[in-house]
Amino acid sequence: MFEPTLYSGIPEQDYPLLRAQLAALVEDEPNLIANLANAAALLWHGLQDINWAGFYLYEEATNQLVLGPFQGMPACVRIPLGRGVCGTSAQDQQTLVVADVHEFPGHIACDARSRSEIVVPLVQGGRLIGVLDIDSPSKERFHEVDQKWLEQIAQLLMGEV
Repeated sequence: MFEPTLYSGIPEQDYPLLRAQLAALVEDEPNLIANLANAAALLWHGLQDINWAGFYLYEEATNQLVLGPFQGMPACVRIPLGRGVCGTSAQDQQTLVVADVHEFPGHIACDARSRSEIVVPLVQGGRLIGVLDIDSPSKERFHEVDQKWLEQIAQLLMGEV
């Protein structure tokens, strides 16, 4: 019998399938943009209760994140490192799980419906490539289960597995 989880995300047992589907999509494709586009689409359709899923890529010349492949409403194009959830995650190279984005200092509101967010840095060989950013219209949508599996997905995309 199916046991529901206590949060609005997908059950942990569904994440391995999502990761396996992504692994199959990126297995023989070396192009980062193509792989990020497929990953954004897969996450958009595979995760519940989200309103944005996508990537920002690090542009060293400007020390900013630049909008990459995504699914959802139009988004902010450039985010300085250290600003907002994405910029802070990128600068610190640490995953951020924000239960209520309105309480995060300097939050950048691209979509006013977003209430919670998870941002996972994309790091390859110790070098910042960008971030995976997922928003939800619900408070406290993201938890340790999401962090664990989305970090694995980021490592897969960076070839760090």
